[in-house]
Amino acid sequence: MWNTVQTDIFDESESYQMGSVMQKLDEIVRDFQSVGDEFRLELLLDYAEKLPPLPDRFQGRRTPVLNRVPECQTPVYLYVEVENQRVRIYADVGRESPTVRGLVSILISAYNGATPEAVMEVPPDLIHRLGLTNKIGIVRIRGLSGIISKLKMAVANA
Repeated sequence: MWNTVQTDIFDESESYQMGSVMQKLDEIVRDFQSVGDEFRLELLLDYAEKLPPLPDRFQGRRTPVLNRVPECQTPVYLYVEVENQRVRIYADVGRESPTVRGLVSILISAYNGATPEAVMEVPPDLIHRLGLTNKIGIVRIRGLSGIISKLKMAVANA
């Protein structure tokens, strides 16, 4: 049932407008809401498997100050580029942290290729919308909030 998630979620050629970003996010939310509680974590793990590898040009640029998300207990390194009014999001999250990988993968799936304005509209209640509030715990909720803040800050500074 949860295997119906689109496999080409990281199509870099797709041109995003604000409406299509919200449609993509709404589609992801609908996928999570369409499965029972017992399958939501499995769907999240499916997204974790789809997190693309960090491009070579970012390897070795891991710094605790610039790229690491300090609110996350799990080491999460976030890299954001804005070119031609399109945001490209890259992340490095260890495979030993599939829940966090899945959350980051969802953000990338919905917002990679979006305009900076669309990225600034990431909803703060994303975990609740996905139906994961009672599944992942307060520490991961705080971590996702930190990831979203870091993403928005990187876009604002670009």
